[in-house]
Amino acid sequence: MERLGTGIGWRPEIADAVERMPGIDWVEAVAENLCPGHLPESLRRLRERGVTVVPHGVSLGLGGADRPDAGRLLALAERAEALGSPLVTEHIAFVRAGGPLTASPRLEAGHLLPVPRTRDALDVLCENIRIAQDALPVPLAVENIAALISWPGEEMTEGQFLYDLADRTGVRLLIDVANLHTNHVNRGEDPAEALAGLPLEAIAYVHVAGGFERDGVWHDSHAHPVPRPVLDILTDLASRISPPGVLLERDENFPEPGELERELGAIREAVEKGGGARADGAWRAAAPVEPSSVSTDPARQRLALAQTALLSALVAGTPVPEGFDRVRLGVQARALAGKRADVVAKVAPELPVILGAGYRPAFLAYAQGAPMTDGYRRDALSFAEQLLLSGKLADARARRELREWWLERSGPTPRSRRPAVRLARATRRVLLRH
Repeated sequence: MERLGTGIGWRPEIADAVERMPGIDWVEAVAENLCPGHLPESLRRLRERGVTVVPHGVSLGLGGADRPDAGRLLALAERAEALGSPLVTEHIAFVRAGGPLTASPRLEAGHLLPVPRTRDALDVLCENIRIAQDALPVPLAVENIAALISWPGEEMTEGQFLYDLADRTGVRLLIDVANLHTNHVNRGEDPAEALAGLPLEAIAYVHVAGGFERDGVWHDSHAHPVPRPVLDILTDLASRISPPGVLLERDENFPEPGELERELGAIREAVEKGGGARADGAWRAAAPVEPSSVSTDPARQRLALAQTALLSALVAGTPVPEGFDRVRLGVQARALAGKRADVVAKVAPELPVILGAGYRPAFLAYAQGAPMTDGYRRDALSFAEQLLLSGKLADARARRELREWWLERSGPTPRSRRPAVRLARATRRVLLRH
């Protein structure tokens, strides 16, 4: 496995600072935010300097009941090739549910949700990863996620689940020590026990990030400093094996470059501290087990029903499935709605400007009865359309500007600025109403 060194998550907001930071061996960029034919100049310059760039996917949904979407896999492969990356990474999570397997509407979480640690889920995940491995031009590594909720009736610990996954597929692991801390606070899981159960030789690299605790729940925000308990888990991991790479993640609320450099220094110190207590063994690649010829279709059906019931409770207000903690599900549902409002505001920044302080309460009210079904851009349009049709927008200026915004973006092509074309469209709308 290629040794990456110390890196940082590349984000447009800190692109200039990252280029100037000393000791940055590599960066990781969110795959869905990159266009292969139009890479950001900052990433181009980093690559010319010999800095490795790894694309990190967030929307593939390898832990979902459906087989991976061929179009999403192709897009991930194109980004890996455009960046000359040694590997690509994704998550052990599901991000959508419903559809043909359950004969129900497709639902999007807009977030990474935990996969149950069951034999059914493991069988489906293994097959999905093999499909992804066959479609990608470079090795794949998958990340353990943070979770607010636990599935009832789980059959394995996180360490056992990840060990079997790596053993059966040969997939690499991206271990997020911040997520191990999150699961310790939220689910009572021992990080040391999880590390002890991992196939350490399969680790591709390690994520480190910050968060915050509120009312006994740890939120993996990626917007706060890395806390000492997370660094301690990193030291524990480094005492067991020398990680090929360690990366600091920060997605928002970016501090001054000097603060990021200090966090990177603390990460290096944590790794060095662990290394002083380690007796390194030989590095070896995980050898995949031959896939079983038994069909996963029955397992997919059972997993689809379970994931759809959970996601529907989180985003559509349906009854909480049996065995789940209702309070925790409420926390997760509010977190999903809040994140949805935040991302829509980034995707369509005109909406908070048009609606002002009324944007967030209006969007959260909309989200309660309108689950996301087709991504954030469509969500922004649907929100604007519903708000206009509801007649609840009293401010005439805001109503006029929102209507213009929606009309400009809802058609297959941008609206023409020519008066004659605009008049023809307005006339057609009036005639269609009659």
